[in-house]
Amino acid sequence: MEDVPGGRPRRAPGLRPVGEGELRPRHRIVHGYRRAYRLAGQGPALVLIHGIGDSSATWAELIPDLARTHTVLAPDLLGHGASDKPRADYSVAAYANGVRDLLTTLGFESATLVGHSLGGGVAMQFAYQFPERTERLILVSAGGVGREVNPVLRAASLPGAHLILSALRLPGMRLNLGLFAHLMRLLDTDLGQDAAELLTLVDALPDATSRSAFIRTLRAVVDWRGQAVTMLDRCYLTEGMPTLLIWGDRDGVVPVRHAHRAHEAMPGSRLEIFEGAGHFPFHSDPARFLALVEEFTSGTPPAQWSRDHWRALLRAGRPGTSGKRAPDRDAREASERSAT
Repeated sequence: MEDVPGGRPRRAPGLRPVGEGELRPRHRIVHGYRRAYRLAGQGPALVLIHGIGDSSATWAELIPDLARTHTVLAPDLLGHGASDKPRADYSVAAYANGVRDLLTTLGFESATLVGHSLGGGVAMQFAYQFPERTERLILVSAGGVGREVNPVLRAASLPGAHLILSALRLPGMRLNLGLFAHLMRLLDTDLGQDAAELLTLVDALPDATSRSAFIRTLRAVVDWRGQAVTMLDRCYLTEGMPTLLIWGDRDGVVPVRHAHRAHEAMPGSRLEIFEGAGHFPFHSDPARFLALVEEFTSGTPPAQWSRDHWRALLRAGRPGTSGKRAPDRDAREASERSAT
């Protein structure tokens, strides 16, 4: 896949083009709730899972290229985008179950999972709950591997967040937010790298139902101290699971040090850092992102799950712990958080 001016890769000749109709959101009722998703292409299944407050639209520019070699499924998680937003369980475990059920209804037995931010945590949880259905993991600026998270998200998890989010919809606030985001960009702050995307997330919460679903989702994974869910204690279970980590070195939401921490904890994983990119490296450099996904999926065999191997990993436990709680700071922090 070669680059062309403008940052998009040159599409390989002879591959099936993707029709516009394939990119439009579709709907499927699962457990009585409407689930929105985009489905395009042919080939091995590739599931794209967005982050908190986002939707499948975040992948829209990438889907046509990915769908030339894969069947791409990009769902709107429950409570997000065009999916229903009930008063429901918005934990990462529930989201992993939801992805499994959507895959099942659409006839997919297994897939490579690409997860961004919260979606990365959902992808890791899916691999933990359903390893036999996970072929590969591609984690992009993923949550769930460290306590640190942007203070804005910690504040949004506090009581009264509903009122703050409602105030953002008042006349004039959108202009003020735009000016603030522009200033952050001009000052070259890390958070400013994602100013446009962050404004889009605010626009995605137009009513009380959307804001309530956002806060329920956020409080399932973040509290005033930071991220409240971890996969660090079980990352050793990814042994034999092809895993690619992609991070921006100027991520102002989930610090890049989390990438190095996850890389160390995941045996055989591969780490790719996008210099100058923030929390959305696939937006900052889509050509490189697409090339990495294509190279990784075509160059690694899908994981072969074995019950005996899984049992052996569980019995051996996390390396260096000998079945006991690790004394390091990361493990102590992890023990204070949910290990669903």
